Amino acid sequence: MDTISRENNSLVPTVAAIVAGLALVLGLYSAFQISKVKTALAGQADKVARIDDLATQVATAQTASDKAARDVQGLGASTQSAINQIANDLAAIHEQIKHMEEAHVAKASAKGAKAGGGEPAVAGPGEYIVKPGDTGVRIAHTNGCSLTDLESVNPGVTWNHLKVGEKLKLPEKKT
Repeated sequence: MDTISRENNSLVPTVAAIVAGLALVLGLYSAFQISKVKTALAGQADKVARIDDLATQVATAQTASDKAARDVQGLGASTQSAINQIANDLAAIHEQIKHMEEAHVAKASAKGAKAGGGEPAVAGPGEYIVKPGDTGVRIAHTNGCSLTDLESVNPGVTWNHLKVGEKLKLPEKKT
């Protein structure tokens, strides 16, 4: 047996050495590839972290946008309510002014009737065109009539705001 074992030129140790070498090369190649994958993964992890940050920012912006939309809607409703209230107040003021003007015209007619000996003023053939700086008192004085008579023949005139160029009727002169 001694002879046989010496003479045995078995390829097993050689094949084992080759396989070991191949295993070493494959191990080194695998380690190199794993290193590349780890580097790529680290780069991807940064991108994923940035995407997560962006997703958080988008969610925050969406929340703020929703809140702003609700605030705008609330402001719109309160503005509309305020405008409605202003419109109601203006209508009431307009109605009060209308009643005051009617009372003023009635009072002017009554004064005209008293001042003229019981006869209301009658519009005469003349007209007057309002000039800058004119007032009802000045126009009446210039044309030899009372303000009451001038007002009674011009019932639709707003005496506090005479307009330049506005035509006024002059009352008939009493004889």
